[in-house]
Amino acid sequence: MIETKEQPERLILVAVSTGSTDFAEKSLDELSELVDTAGGITVGRIIQNRENIHPGTYLGSGKLDELIELLYVTRADGIVCDDELSPAQLRNMEDILKTRVLDRTLVILDIFAKHATTHEGKIQVELAQLRYRATRLTGMGNSLSRQGGGIGTRGPGEKKLETDRRILHERISVLRAELKSVVRHREVTRQKRSDSMLPFAAVVGYTNAGKSTLFNRLTGAGVLAQDQLFATLDPSVRMMEGNDGQKLLLSDTVGFINKLPHNLIEAFKSTLEETKYADMIFHVVDASDPQMDLHMYVVYDTLRELGITDKPILTIFNKMDLVEKDEEGKPVGYFKDSRADYVCMVSAVSGQGMDHLERTIKDMLRSQNIFVEKLFSYQQLGKMQLLREFGQILTEEYTEDGVRVTGYIPARFFANLYD
Repeated sequence: MIETKEQPERLILVAVSTGSTDFAEKSLDELSELVDTAGGITVGRIIQNRENIHPGTYLGSGKLDELIELLYVTRADGIVCDDELSPAQLRNMEDILKTRVLDRTLVILDIFAKHATTHEGKIQVELAQLRYRATRLTGMGNSLSRQGGGIGTRGPGEKKLETDRRILHERISVLRAELKSVVRHREVTRQKRSDSMLPFAAVVGYTNAGKSTLFNRLTGAGVLAQDQLFATLDPSVRMMEGNDGQKLLLSDTVGFINKLPHNLIEAFKSTLEETKYADMIFHVVDASDPQMDLHMYVVYDTLRELGITDKPILTIFNKMDLVEKDEEGKPVGYFKDSRADYVCMVSAVSGQGMDHLERTIKDMLRSQNIFVEKLFSYQQLGKMQLLREFGQILTEEYTEDGVRVTGYIPARFFANLYD
């Protein structure tokens, strides 16, 4: 029997630099990682320096001629532009280049379709894909009904995607209704979590910063953790319990990325908004990445877009085992975050710095608590149980009159101790 294996697409990366060429190069490095995650191979790249992106063809005519030659030399299957293309740009470039034209948004959507496993995740991805394609029905030509493989064809692209605009919008309406139902279920789950009165932290960060590995280390959750972009798409909530019995709920969220497609932010809003209900934010940063500062900016900018600006933040510089060291074994670099309330340096893989991280989390929780020093009569031991379950008891002394206790309790429970 002859086995046939689908050959990965050979793609040329294309960017327009309106500022620093170095920035465009690094953005293409990331786009190359995205293409690799989506199953393609980068066989060339072109950057054009321009004051502005060409409104009709993305690149100028001279660079388009150069791109045609590179397509012929490399025998590439298509190109990927580092920005989201307008319908006109997409149509014009396909007409001129006579090849498949993709953009950064379509590649990211394809990766999300590849990694979505839950019902909610699949709905969100398909909704984002259809919204993207709804504005490009006239620009994408026959590609909408393409049945073969390739980047950008997962999800609804694997089926015959109707080119009729009315049918496509009907499908979008159906998905919106399904998503609303799922969101209602999420709100019920969120309410149950709120009723538990446990503190809640959201783990955020740039994609591939090591969020899931750290999440597993802190909670023993066993969620998927791979060294690739957007390995984890569907959020998980697990409990972390410290050595002192202090409990904390952690939520692992989808990674952020530069130029995150607006359609994805809209479709995944219900998932991303979990962060809004967190008591604190754990911001995970890949300390070994040369683009660390840019990645931190992207995370904070995305949080700002979501309206999340008033939470206590713990920045965790992860992958410290990969950071260059000096002769004394100290990490080389500047690992500070002026926007964070707390900072730790760890390696979630090796366990380096995890003890310090857990102590910092304990301090962070304690800062949101109120110190209690009280004598509970033996008739009030039920109230003391609040302190035992949701706070932290430091000392307890049994006397003739009752139990004298010192400890910390979340502010929302403080009044209950004195009712």
